[in-house]
Amino acid sequence: MRARLRAGGPTVGCFMGLGSPNVAELLGHVGFDWLVIETEHSGLDSAEVEHMLMALSGSASVPLVRVPPRDPVSIQRALDLGAMGVVVPLVRSAGEAGEVVSATRFPPEGRRSFGPLRAARYSLDYGEYLDSANENVLVVLILETAEAVADLEAIASTPGVDVLFLGLFDLCLSLGLDPRRLPLPEIDTVIERTLEIGRSHGIAIGMGARTPEELVSLRNRGFTFLAYATDYFLLLDAAQRGVEAFGRDSPGRRP
Repeated sequence: MRARLRAGGPTVGCFMGLGSPNVAELLGHVGFDWLVIETEHSGLDSAEVEHMLMALSGSASVPLVRVPPRDPVSIQRALDLGAMGVVVPLVRSAGEAGEVVSATRFPPEGRRSFGPLRAARYSLDYGEYLDSANENVLVVLILETAEAVADLEAIASTPGVDVLFLGLFDLCLSLGLDPRRLPLPEIDTVIERTLEIGRSHGIAIGMGARTPEELVSLRNRGFTFLAYATDYFLLLDAAQRGVEAFGRDSPGRRP
């Protein structure tokens, strides 16, 4: 996964907020390159995250966990449970980016504590895991603040950062803009600058798409870490289209 992104190859995934191992397993079999388990904006505890990671074990999708902002304990726990990378929100500076990377790396490259129970097959693979983990953890940072925009090039230059993902809703709020009015020229400027910096530093740039057409358009613009909606949006969209097709005034329908 990291090699493909470093080579500029496009990838597609989905954020999962429903907390369902069954949904995770289903999406894992669809063909997504990666799947993100949402914990920043959900009530999932560690045991529930572990069950979802177990559900993804039978698929080829790379399992990632979106953790609370810059929390080293949450980062370590997600990786120990078997996540192959973390998605970290609200990173504001290169210094904070470096702290995130350090939390994902064992010494001497970082400060992660050793105890990868499930990740190392309950100690069966301790040696192999220790040898390879630092090179096999994907680090995705969500850029969604004015401070991050100001320090964008330095963040992109931080060793160990694999992906910069644009969180447009929070970015708008941070810049004093109404996200309901997107697209906005101020945000378009940030997007183009981020893509340019990504190309110059050889780092993947990500953003979310809600339709297949938008997904293709973003890929053609140079985004290589593409999130196709969320599990709940995909379910909601399909349900709404079915209800609308049926029609509220159809004969025989219950009120």
